[in-house]
Amino acid sequence: MRGRRATKKHDGTLEIGAIIKAKLRENNRSVVWLAEQLECSRTNIYKMFNKHAINTNELLKISKALNFDFFRLYSEYLNKQTRRDS
Repeated sequence: MRGRRATKKHDGTLEIGAIIKAKLRENNRSVVWLAEQLECSRTNIYKMFNKHAINTNELLKISKALNFDFFRLYSEYLNKQTRRDS
């Protein structure tokens, strides 16, 4: 994954786990730090990196911890899809 920016799968859907991982690295934060922020184990964080979907409550906590609006990515994706389908 090093050197490539993960944003979308080949079918066009967002790879949210990979995006979170990239944002964590961008902010020079560790998995341990994020686990502490979310009050979960490091194992759960590593599992999250492989997820293609995350529930909204978890995504809100992650957004707050990393000070980044991950929901905006979904809004942008939706707007692109809507424009394309019109």
